[in-house]
Parts: sequence; C-alpha cells; structure tokens
Amino acid sequence: MAARVFSGIQPTGTLHIGNYFGAIRNWAALQAQRDCVYCIVDYHAITIDVDPQALRKASRSMALDLVACGIDPDRSILFVQSAVPEHAELAWILGCVTSYGDLTRMTQFKDKSASNAFVSAGLFNYPVLQAADILLYRATGVPVGEDQVQHLELSRRIARRFNSRFGEYFPEPEPIVGKGARIMSLSDPTQKMSKSAGEAHYIGVMEDEASIQRKVRSAVTDTGLTPGEEMSPGVANLFEILELSADPDTVSALRGEFESGTLMYSRLKDAVFEHLMAVLRPIQARRAKLEAEGAIEGILTDGAKKACAIARETMADVRRMAGLA
Repeated sequence: MAARVFSGIQPTGTLHIGNYFGAIRNWAALQAQRDCVYCIVDYHAITIDVDPQALRKASRSMALDLVACGIDPDRSILFVQSAVPEHAELAWILGCVTSYGDLTRMTQFKDKSASNAFVSAGLFNYPVLQAADILLYRATGVPVGEDQVQHLELSRRIARRFNSRFGEYFPEPEPIVGKGARIMSLSDPTQKMSKSAGEAHYIGVMEDEASIQRKVRSAVTDTGLTPGEEMSPGVANLFEILELSADPDTVSALRGEFESGTLMYSRLKDAVFEHLMAVLRPIQARRAKLEAEGAIEGILTDGAKKACAIARETMADVRRMAGLA
C-alpha cells in the first residue's frame, strides 16, 4: 500500500478559488501517488455557533464540490467526520498526552478567540481533534498551507508523546507542501482571500460567471505605471491567478508588457477572467451533473464505511496500549 495521506476541510459553504488552487487541486494530484483519506470536518465546524440544518446541508454541498474538483471516490476515501465517532474518542485520549502550554501558544486560537464574545473549550482543543483526525488513519503525510504548519507540528509532538508513554505506534506525519498558491482578496490585496471578509473579497469556484467577471474587472490594481517598477499587491495577485490557470506563454507575454510599461490592466483582467473560467467551467458542469444524479449520499456512506474499518483497527490498538481494553 502507498503511504497514506490525510487532509480535512470545514463545510463552510462553497469553495473559493484560494481553496481550490491552494489545496484541493493538490489533493486531487496526490491521488495518483498516495493512499488518500479526505474528510469533511463537521466536528470542527461546531466550535463556533452554527445552525444544525445549515451544517448538514453544507457538509453535503462540500462533498459535491470536492468530487467535482477531482476527488475521486474510487481512488480516495471521502467521508464526513461525524460518521466516524472514533475521531472524538481518540481526541480525548490524545488530549490526555497534550500539553496545556502547547495549546495556549496556538496562534489560530488566539486570533479566533479575540474576535468572539463566547470562546468554547472546543475551539481551544481544536488542534487535539485535528491531531486525532490525522493519527486515526496513521497518516504519514498531510498537505498543508503555511497557516497550518504550527498545527501539524503539534500533531507530530502529540504522536511523539503518545509513543513515549504507551509504546511506539503512531508515525509522525510530515508536511506535504505543493506549489505555493496564496491568492489574496480582489478588493483588498493585502489580505488573504476569505469568505468571512465579505462577498467582494472572494471568487467562488461555483460562482456565476457574470459575477466572477464583475469581480475580476473591479479588482484593485494601482494608479499609474512606471516601466520596471515593483508590482503593486493587486497586480501581483492577478498575475498569481493567471499563473495558476493559464499557459506559460500567455503569462510570459503579459509580464513582458508589464516590464516594458505597455500593459493595460483591462487586458490583464480579461486574460485572468478568460483563463480562470476555462478551469472553472468544467468543474461547475461536473458538480451540476453530480447533484442531478443524487449520488453523493452513497459516496459518503461508502467512504464512511472504509474510514470506519481503519479507525476501528486503530482504536482497538490504542485502547489496548492505553489500558482501556
């Protein structure tokens, strides 16, 4: 069996292009090389206030998005986290070998708790559940972005502490870093693209074509152009999107125009829109077909069965090693 990879994503609505180019496209590529387990992490989603009906709907919607984006249920295990209760059981056991001090130092907890009137213990313990997600499948690799490196390092320390206390068992998962893709907001290119910032700040993978065109055309660039000057954040962001969606010759030609001071930003924006839609249209068509076929429930049920088989085997070992069975 190939080395196993695990990654999860919260069901927080439709994917945006930062999610796709920064993570999901890499997930799809890994299927040719690794034994992949991909999880829609609804336990993580309830660390903040969320409507139960909306959460159920969002989980199924995210599954449709992932399959449309290239996650193949015949090559990977795709499931919803809460369908495998061993995630929560292992999180408790790992919480007992996790340092309180480590959790207090997690920057994401500090950032998220600062903006919430109510801070749940679940939000504080989030990294322990994240470690359980990975270690439950004894994954050796985790695709990560730069904002997840600290959490993965904690997962490695938690594995190390379990092994030290109970005996060697869990591998220490290594980061898998794909081609860098940090897409920024079109309205504020100093900030990372995010749905939480508002409608104008992101492009959804499944978004209406006319809406995407409006957003690209209104993207912030700069005022004036001096040959050879350093790119403004807005122009650099448009080139980042272009590089991820267009052929190298197109990118090279437009960069040459920028460097010579002859680039019209309207031409750059039109190229970004054209090549981005060439990537997104087939994904949108696949999603519509999948939804019409009504197959996603079966895909998730089959995925949960496969995930449960691995999880039960792991937990039988863990219970025995910890003196719980």
